Amino acid sequence: MVKIAVDAMGGDFAPASEVPGAVEAAHDFGIGVILVGRTEDIEAEMRKQYGRSRPGRASNVEVVDAREVIAMDDPVATAVRRKRNSSIRVAAKLVRDGSAHALVSAGNTGAVMMTAKLAIGTLSRVDRPALAAVMPAITGRGTVILDVGANSDCKPLHLYQFAVMGSLFSKVILGVSTPRVGLLSIGEEEIKGNDLTKETFKLLKKSQLNFIGNVEGRDMYTGEADVIICDGFTGNVALKVSEGLIETMMRMLKEELQGSLQTKAGALLSKPAFERFKQRLDYAEYGGAPLLGINGVTVICHGRSNARAIRNAIRVARDFCLGNINDKIEAEIGARVAISH
Repeated sequence: MVKIAVDAMGGDFAPASEVPGAVEAAHDFGIGVILVGRTEDIEAEMRKQYGRSRPGRASNVEVVDAREVIAMDDPVATAVRRKRNSSIRVAAKLVRDGSAHALVSAGNTGAVMMTAKLAIGTLSRVDRPALAAVMPAITGRGTVILDVGANSDCKPLHLYQFAVMGSLFSKVILGVSTPRVGLLSIGEEEIKGNDLTKETFKLLKKSQLNFIGNVEGRDMYTGEADVIICDGFTGNVALKVSEGLIETMMRMLKEELQGSLQTKAGALLSKPAFERFKQRLDYAEYGGAPLLGINGVTVICHGRSNARAIRNAIRVARDFCLGNINDKIEAEIGARVAISH
């Protein structure tokens, strides 16, 4: 049975989101889930949510005690080094030791990434792990963007490896048979961009990936590419802009619909369409961002994740494990050893 270790103390609402998310995931997907954190807090949340410490549908849910918590505002390097019994570190050790197949956390992103690298390690053929995010597109299927925050400074070989990992993620998790890979730049022409994008373009052009060339920021939502590659600094800015834009659009739309009796009536009639629209833009549908290249699956959720987002992040981790993506990444990159640094 696939087992997922969940950092029950990470996130803004922990463990109120993690407990029901884990219980529902264990029941719905037929997997084992290990909630890692302060036992008394987890059991108290169980009683609060279900009226008893062990609901019947939680038969596949275990609890592993971890006394320390890395807060969202903790200095990453210091907290990871000093808090050796943190819920993030204990969960990562479960993956490293083979007691769990994957780690899911909505905690401090920097701490999760650093702990995963240190405690679990990276795949032997991957120079740098990359954080992948799935963005909504008008085609109805998501566009994978990576890196969105793990690596601010990159070399062309790193972006090439991101392209390999992102393509496999799109194929296995999103079901895209032949993912189209685009390189984020300031223009479609091959000569556009900085030294990094120009050199990366050359690597991707001679690779066996389905490389379609440069894409621009607007193509993140058009579905022009299934996978878009960039350095972590650029990707993180693009991700945060997108999150802010979506929240602003939803808030402005809600204000306009409540502006008069006519718009309220129209909103009532259009409610099913608006619900579907909201669902397409909701980060909770995709659960979390996998840290690709780690020697053990790691999925990092938004700090504000609700129970549904945690449940879906666990689903992504399960699919990642069942799809043997790590083995495929090693094989795919290993087959390209002729590409030099």
